[in-house]
Parts: sequence; C-alpha cells; structure tokens
Amino acid sequence: MLPRKKLHNRREPPGMERKILRKMPWLVAGNLVVPVLMMQLARVFLSDPAMADADKYLTGVDIFAIAIGLTVATALLTIAIGCVIVMVMKGPAYVADAYELDDRAEPVPDKARSEF
Repeated sequence: MLPRKKLHNRREPPGMERKILRKMPWLVAGNLVVPVLMMQLARVFLSDPAMADADKYLTGVDIFAIAIGLTVATALLTIAIGCVIVMVMKGPAYVADAYELDDRAEPVPDKARSEF
C-alpha cells in the first residue's frame, strides 16, 4: 500500500528558492557571455598584435576565462541542486500505515518483557 497525502497538512509558501530558480537561466546565460566577452576584449584591446608574447598573453586570458566559467558553472549547479532539494522538502506530507503505541504511563517491568 502506498503512502497517502496527509489531510489538512500545512504547505509552506514559495520562498527564496523559487526566486533563485527563476533567475537561474539569466545567471547561466551571463556565465556563458562573460568569459567569451573577456576573451574577445583581450583580442580587441591587444596593443600590438605583432609583439612576441601576444600568443602567450591570449592563451593565458583564454585559460583564465575558461577557468572562471567552469568555476561559476559549478557554483550555479550546486545552488540549483540545493533549491530543488528545498522545494522537494517543502512538498506535501505523506502518512504511512498507523503504528499502534501503548498508552501506558509507566514502562513495562523487565520480568513482563521476558515473558513475551
């Protein structure tokens, strides 16, 4: 038998996790645009493309931009997973089969336990 939804259960209103998840597409797009923009700006504002260290400089900027992009992407993924977990935890409550408890005010003596 599957657990059923608890009647008259309390549901929490949507909180900060929904706001963060709504902004997530814009944050991912920004994470893609900023490193590419940084790489292109390095090529545009390169003072002298004929200088000896131009390739080394551009390679360093490319590596730095990719590293920033991957680091921010990992952080965004971690935040998104946390938001999904909070949303699942705020969902409706479920009830399994009832478990009958003893209504005794005092514990059962050790002799009575050993007889069962």
